[in-house]
Amino acid sequence: MFSQIINTLSDLLYTYILIILLLATGIYFTVKTRFVQFRMLIESIRVVMEPKDDEKGLSSFQALMVSTASRVGTGNIAGISTAICLGGAGAVFWMWITALLGSASAFIESTLAQIYKRRAEDGSCYGGPAYYIQAVLKKRWMGVIFAVFLILTYMVGFNLVASFNITDCFRAYGFFDESSTPLVIGGILAVVFCVCICGGSRQISRITGVLVPAMGIFYLALSLFIVVTHYSLIPGMFADIFTNAFDLKAVFGGFTGSCVMQGIKRGLFSNEAGVGSAPNAAASASVSHPVKQGLVQMLSVFIDTILICSATAFMLLCSGVSPSAELKGMPWVQAAASHSLGSFGTVFITVALFLFAFTTLIGNFFYAEMGLGYLCDRKPGRKLLIVFRIVATVIVFSGSLMEFSVAWSTADVIMGFLALINLPVIILLGGPAVRCLKDYVRQKKEGKNPVFKAADIGLKDRTDFWN
Repeated sequence: MFSQIINTLSDLLYTYILIILLLATGIYFTVKTRFVQFRMLIESIRVVMEPKDDEKGLSSFQALMVSTASRVGTGNIAGISTAICLGGAGAVFWMWITALLGSASAFIESTLAQIYKRRAEDGSCYGGPAYYIQAVLKKRWMGVIFAVFLILTYMVGFNLVASFNITDCFRAYGFFDESSTPLVIGGILAVVFCVCICGGSRQISRITGVLVPAMGIFYLALSLFIVVTHYSLIPGMFADIFTNAFDLKAVFGGFTGSCVMQGIKRGLFSNEAGVGSAPNAAASASVSHPVKQGLVQMLSVFIDTILICSATAFMLLCSGVSPSAELKGMPWVQAAASHSLGSFGTVFITVALFLFAFTTLIGNFFYAEMGLGYLCDRKPGRKLLIVFRIVATVIVFSGSLMEFSVAWSTADVIMGFLALINLPVIILLGGPAVRCLKDYVRQKKEGKNPVFKAADIGLKDRTDFWN
C-alpha cells in the first residue's frame, strides 16, 4: 500500500504540478535576470576561486563543494540510467532544459540566502530559505514547515536513495547474497557515515573539498575515454536524443513514463535547482557581495548536470549496450563500463558510485542539520543532536535494505513538496536578488570589486551583515 501511495503521488506531482512550476519559474527568472546563467558564466568561474572575506566563514569554493557534494551523487549515475531506460534518450534533452532554466532559479535562491544570512555568536554566518522566509514574510511557521521538509528530504528521502544505490551496485558481483550482503554493506556504510558527521559542518566541508573534485575529474576522464573509443556512435547518439525528445506521439501517448517527465524528474533530483537546498550552503560563505555566491551556486548546477550527468548519458549511449527497463539504475551503468573496459570498468563504476553517494550522504546531512538548527533557534541540545545523528545513521542503514521503486519514489515525493514551498517563495521574494544583480554589474562596470550595502538596493528589511 505504501508503495502504491508513493508512486501515485510521484506521478501526480511530476505529471502536472512541478513540471509547470519548475519550467515557469526558470523562464521567469531567466528573463528577469537577462539570462544570467549564460552572460555571467565566465564570471562565476572567476568568483569561485576568490579567497573568503572572513576567516570565520566558508570560502566560496568550500560552499560550492558542500552543495556540489549533495548535488553530485547517485542521481548523476543511477538516476541518468533510470531516466533513459524508462523514458528514452530524449530524457537527456529535458534534463538539460531543467538545468539551464533551473540555474537562474538557483542563482536567485542563493543570492537571497546571502542577503538575509544571519550572524552566529562566533561571528560566522548561516542561513537559507527558512531564514529568508522569516525575515521577509515575518511568518516563522512557514520557515518551520520548510525546515521540517528540508530534514525529511535530505536526511530521509535522498539518503535512503544514496544508501540503496551503494548496495545496488554490488549486485553485479558473484559474492552478493540478497539475505546478508545488504546488511553488511549497510552496517559498514552507517558506521563510516556516523564518524564523519560527528565532526560538524567544518569537517564536512573539509571532506567534500577533497573528495568531490577528485572523484569528478576521474569520472569525467573515464566517461570521455569510453565516448572517444566509440566515436562512430556519437552522431547516432545525438540524433537519438533530439529525435526522441520531440517525438510528440511517444511523449503524450504515455506522459507518466515519457522522456519529458523522466528528464525533468531526474534532472531536478540531480541538480536540485529551486528546491531550496543549496542556499543553506551558500549562506555559510563569506563574500563581499551576495551575487558572488549566487553565481557560484549557479555554476554548481552546470557542473552537476551539463558536465557530470551528460558524461554519464554519453558514456551509456555510446557504450554499445542497449537500454531496457530491466537494466534501469546501476545494472546498465555497470554493463556499459564492463562492455568497454572489462572487469576494471565494473570495479571503477562501483568505486565512483560509492564516492559520489558517500559525499552525497554527508552533504545531505549538512542540510538536515541546518534545518534542525532553525527549529531550535541555532541551539539544539547535545542530547538532541546525538539522537538526530543516530536517527540519520539508522536511515542510512535502512536505505541499503529497500526496494528500487520505493526508494526513488519516496525521495521524489518529499523533494517535490520541498520545491512546492520554495519555488513560490522565491518568485514572491526575488526582487531584492534581481536588484542585487544590477548593483553587482554596475560596480563591475566601474572597475570595482563589488561590495554590497543593503541601502544601495533600497532594502528596508534590516540584515545582519550588509548595513
